[in-house]
Amino acid sequence: MKFQPLKPAKKARIGIYTIGLKAYWSQFPGLKERIESYGEFLEKKMSIHGEVYNYGLVDTEAEARKAGYWFNENNVDLVFCHAATYSTSSAVLPVHQICKAPAVILNLQPTAKINYQHTTTGEWLAHCGSCPVPEISNAFNRAGITFRVVNGLLGLEETPEISLADEKTHSRIEATRAWRKIEEWIRAAAVPRTLRESRFGFLGNTYSGMLDMYSDFTMIHAQMGLHVEVLEMGDVDAFLTEVTETEVKEKLREIHEMFQISEDSPTDPIAQKPTDEQLQWSSKVAVAQEKMVKEFDLDALAYYYHGSPGSHLEKLQSGFIVGHSLLTAKGIPCAGEGDLKTAIGMKIADILGTGGSFSELMSIDYDDETILLGHDGPFHLAISDSKPVLRGLGLYHGKQGTGVSVEAKVQTGPVTILNVTQTRDGNLKLIIGEGESTDGEIIRVGNTQTPVKFKAHPDDYMEQWFAEAPTHHCVMSMGHNATLFQKVGELLGCKTVIL
Repeated sequence: MKFQPLKPAKKARIGIYTIGLKAYWSQFPGLKERIESYGEFLEKKMSIHGEVYNYGLVDTEAEARKAGYWFNENNVDLVFCHAATYSTSSAVLPVHQICKAPAVILNLQPTAKINYQHTTTGEWLAHCGSCPVPEISNAFNRAGITFRVVNGLLGLEETPEISLADEKTHSRIEATRAWRKIEEWIRAAAVPRTLRESRFGFLGNTYSGMLDMYSDFTMIHAQMGLHVEVLEMGDVDAFLTEVTETEVKEKLREIHEMFQISEDSPTDPIAQKPTDEQLQWSSKVAVAQEKMVKEFDLDALAYYYHGSPGSHLEKLQSGFIVGHSLLTAKGIPCAGEGDLKTAIGMKIADILGTGGSFSELMSIDYDDETILLGHDGPFHLAISDSKPVLRGLGLYHGKQGTGVSVEAKVQTGPVTILNVTQTRDGNLKLIIGEGESTDGEIIRVGNTQTPVKFKAHPDDYMEQWFAEAPTHHCVMSMGHNATLFQKVGELLGCKTVIL
């Protein structure tokens, strides 16, 4: 199911420059233009995933300083240093002393094998990009500059006329592997940029007693750069009074298009077919929720409200799940029980285009060796294996009120679990685990549920997981994204653990 996002994620601003030794250009005609063309190839291919700012050639320390200031002027999130041939480290270091954006060195050889019988010195120099990387690494280390290196093949689709070797390497594993890493760095860099410009709503309060849920808003501002907007139930209620009958009908049409309406559960007496009144109310509340999101310019939302029994605000919160599922599918992740940290995890997954559904441990199937993960909503509709089901619930277990909940299962295939937790020293931490969503059975109680098989036995996996002190909620994303999430954690400055 494809929704138009209410607020599209930002693209990362990527800096790139190519290095070489100025003395070579007069000695070896054509070498300068050749390596510049390699840089242009990198720029074009990187532009698929981000906004690319290609400075061009840096071959002296003076040019390096100009490049550093230029990258700062363009507010880049990440800088790729393309090691195209030998360069002194003194012509590289100033770029990164001036521009503090994370640095990635690209050691990408144009050919898998030089033409040993016919190669000239100039030809060899076009293929010796690995030569300066140890020197650059040493200089960066001694200057206290963190750096990463991507090794492999450039991945050209055609061999340049000037070349004496076969440079058509785009299908080789050394090229596809290198480009997967480059793509991950660019996609990951979009996360801190988007979060720095995000507004997260915190509506109501945290579920009382859930000690892992409590968040220090200042800590979130400091570490993520996002803004937390504290909202009241009265804010939603004010928008509820503005909802028109036409808007309710349109939202109800959207709900019927996106959801399957259940019959009574054959097994659970509290899970029944939603009444027309419940669907009308959920539609009205969903309209108010979207109005609030737009008015406060929100990018995500953490919410929970207990409500006095029988009160108007209790009835209001009982209609939240459907609307919050729709918002999640439209790029505004919504996390229940006031879990701001998991809202961050959901937003990370959403920025990366991997979904991100609100989950917790539900049960273990020791016969299938799977862990059942899900929640009473909301759900990310874009990663559902089929049309999600709406069930009326006679009560929300452990909570006040009654209403409509989402029953759905994530698509079968590779998934990655992302948990955002907080350590004893107050820092955020990412816990990551890859697994497979299976076609195993689920229970029909109006909750989202997905059986997931991890590499380790459930007992062993849980032992590793719990030892990392997670929150009890996590995010389920589509695909195997461990290395992608790991890069996000590094760029955000979070400790990251892959189980």
